[in-house]
Order: sequence, then C-alpha cells, then structure tokens
Amino acid sequence: MAHEVREQWATRAGFLLAAIGSAIGLGNIWRFPYIAYDSGGGAFLVPYLVALLTAGIPLLILEYTLGNKYRGSPPIAFLRMSRPTQVLGWWQLAICFVIATYYAVIIAWAVRFTGFSFQQQWGDDPEAFLMGDFLQRAEEPGLMPDYVAGVFWPLVAVWVVTLGVLALGVRRGIERANKIFIPLLVVLFVILVGRALTLPGAVSGLDALFSPDWSAIADGTVWVAAYGQIFFSLSIGFGIMITYASYLRRRTDLTGSALVAGFANSSFELLAGIGVFATLGFMAFTAGIALDEVATDGIGLAFVAFPEIISNMPAGSLFGVLFFGALVVAGLSSLISIVQVVIAGVRDRTGMGRVPAVLCVGGATALASVVLFPTTNGLYLLDAADRFINQYGIALAGLIVVVVVSWVLRKLPALQHHADASSAVRLGWWWRLALGVITPIVLGWMMWDSLRTELAENYEGYPTWFLLVAGWGVAIGAIVVGVILSLLPWKRGGDNGTTSGAATDEKSKASN
Repeated sequence: MAHEVREQWATRAGFLLAAIGSAIGLGNIWRFPYIAYDSGGGAFLVPYLVALLTAGIPLLILEYTLGNKYRGSPPIAFLRMSRPTQVLGWWQLAICFVIATYYAVIIAWAVRFTGFSFQQQWGDDPEAFLMGDFLQRAEEPGLMPDYVAGVFWPLVAVWVVTLGVLALGVRRGIERANKIFIPLLVVLFVILVGRALTLPGAVSGLDALFSPDWSAIADGTVWVAAYGQIFFSLSIGFGIMITYASYLRRRTDLTGSALVAGFANSSFELLAGIGVFATLGFMAFTAGIALDEVATDGIGLAFVAFPEIISNMPAGSLFGVLFFGALVVAGLSSLISIVQVVIAGVRDRTGMGRVPAVLCVGGATALASVVLFPTTNGLYLLDAADRFINQYGIALAGLIVVVVVSWVLRKLPALQHHADASSAVRLGWWWRLALGVITPIVLGWMMWDSLRTELAENYEGYPTWFLLVAGWGVAIGAIVVGVILSLLPWKRGGDNGTTSGAATDEKSKASN
C-alpha cells in the first residue's frame, strides 16, 4: 500500500495559532482567576511563573520534539521511540476520547446561554434556571435518566461544526479555523474586559485579585496549585502537542514555538483574570457584599454568577453575548485539537483516509457524547468523569511519560539534540533538570495529594457505586483501553516509517 504523504501546516504561524487555540480553553477563563485569587493573589504570580518556566515550557518542548522527531500522533510517536511505550500513546488517545465527549457538552451550554443573553431568560434565579429549567438535573445520580432536548440539539450542532472542520484537514480545516477563532476570541475578550473595567466596583475586584499575600508563597499547596494550573491549561499530557508538532516541517524552531505558545496562553489567563474579577467586583458592589462571597470558579462562575451580573448591568445583553460567545470560540478551538488526536492516532496506525476516519472515529466520539450527556444525569456524569480523567488520566500519563523518557529510556539528550538543531534558543542543562527532576517530583506530589483526598471521602459526596462507574471506572478504563489497543495486530499501513524513525534516533545518538 502506498504511504500517504503526511499533512503539514501551511505556515509556522498557523501551527502556533492552532497550538495556542488548543491551550486557551474554558479553564483559562473560569479556573485561573479563582485559583490565583485563592492562592495569594498577586503573590501567586511568582510560583505560577516558576511553574511555567520549570514545567510548562519544558514539557511543551518535549511534546513538540517527540511529535516532530518521530512524525506521528502519540501511538506512532511512542512506537517509533521504543515499541513497548506505544501503550502510552494509546492511553493518551483514550483520554482524549473521554474528554472530547463531555467537553463538547459545556460548549453546547455556552451556545444556548449566548442565545439566552439577549432576553436574559434565566430571570431572577440563574442557579435554579441552570439546574432546573435548562439542565433538568435529577436530585441524585440514577440509572434511568431522561433526555434533555435543550442540550441535545446544540450538542449535535457543536459536533457538526467540529467534525466539519476536521474533515477539511490540517491546512484547510484546523489551520484556517484557528486563523478565525483566535483573533475573534482576542477581540471578544478585549471588548469584554474593556467593558468590565468601566463598571463601578471593578477596581476593588482587581485589588482582591492582585493584592499580594506574600505569606502564601511559603504554603506548599499554593505551589502545587500553580503547577497544576500550568499543567492543565497548556494542553500537555494528553498528546495534542505531539500530534500538532508532527505536522511541522522537520526543521522548525521548536523551542521558540514553545516559548511563544506558553507565554501567549499565560497572557490570556491574566487577561481573563482581569475581566472576571473586574466583573465580580461590580457584582459585590451592587449587592453590597464582600467579594469573597461572590468569588467562585468553574460552572458556577460561568453559568450562575455571570448571568446574575449580566442581569444587573447596563447593556448586559451585549456583555452576555460577548462572554458566552468567547466561551464557545475558546471551547471549539480546544475540542477540535482533542478530537484530532483520536483521529490522527487511528489514521497513523491503519492508513485510513481523513474523511473516513473523521466519519468513523469522530462520529463514534460524537455518538458517545450525545448518548451519555444530554440527560438529567449529565451534569453528575460530567463532573465525575472530568475530576478523575484529569487527576488519574492526564496528570498520571504526563508523569509516566516524563519518567519513561527521562529515566527509563534516557532519551532527553537525543531529543535535546533534535530540538537544538533547528531552534534559535538552545536548550541547556536546565531543560534536562526540569524534566528529569522537578516535573516528576511535582506531578508525583500532586498525584499523592489528590489520591489521599480521594480515598478519605467520596468526591462531592457522590454514591460509591456512581464514582466506581463514572469516576474510577472511566480513569481505569482509559488505561485498559490503551493496553488493549497497543496489543492489537494493526495493519502495517500506518506503521510505515517506524524504521526510519528509529534510524533517525540512532543517527542522533551517534552524533551526540
């Protein structure tokens, strides 16, 4: 079978926009501001910057280099590096499948809330509207949930757009979409932040966010929070950057690209923090209460606090459209990158064409999403799956990859040589120290701390049977699926280049 020429980005700028689009997602907007506020305010920026330089950017460089050197999605890239490690690539593929199924649902909510903003349909009680009228959430997780049409149809629309972009390919689909999405997202957010800064009470909100509590720097949990935020906000640990970098030309400035993407992502997080806390300051001011009574994160911030603020704001409808429109755009650029990993992995291993792969693999992901999540159980399922696949999927996979590459296979010198060959900024001893020592220690501590909390009490008080299915079951299931897929006797169509990848590696070692 003739080996299909691998797709490539049209320009490095196109790759960077796609990488930045993947990194900038819902977590930047609704997670970072609260983590910073809760972890020492302005003082949090010190551990945050340290985490970016000692873990975030080194990990980005590692993933870019793995993808660029071995020319494949995670399963093929790891297979070409060392055959037994392909299980790590399939595990990352399974993680992406799980995340894509529920991530799309939150985008669908944001689509509906963009529409709700025009008439402020949530009324006087946004929380009751969200949980009752809109999501129709059951009182507790159950076995026989009902379907919720108001979530189902926008979710179908989200999947149609996502799979349509992916069917067009890397250049005509992903690259072009991000050339629209990222400038649009920046414009939406700059207007939103500009409006927020003119609101009464905005300054007190910014004071609360940025006033430094220097004693927090001595608190270990603050440092763990900083590393956790960097890790989860940069789209590292689940194969996206390996996949995207595999479409780069061989001689590309990998280190410079990682620096640009890392700092662009952090800049957007700071912009989001300013916008969110200026708005929360207005809410506290109009309600006559302390800011810590309104400061929150996640779904509560986006779909409860912000609708309440919008209702009390002059020209609130426009603000609502801007905010929820930004959530939709940020979410779509990330979802496209997550699903691309799954599609690329199957294509690389089977030699399947792009459109058939999008229809089969992307279609299966979309089907799982629309069957499981637009139900009265959907929010419970989403919450548990997100918690466990993040902690015991992304973070655990990231830890094992770093340990295997740096300690077991000792590939860091060869990978450094590959990155240095075409990068303006050369990697020094700090890169190997960051990946070989600092990152494993921090990720290992995060894992231990999280596991200790998990075993002490049920997450969110959910029933044990439910967590075993929707939490532990999902996280362990991703590992099992990864192992099974790595053992399957795949057609060798997608295995072309395994020897060339290995030969390249041997050549690198010989030249060191």
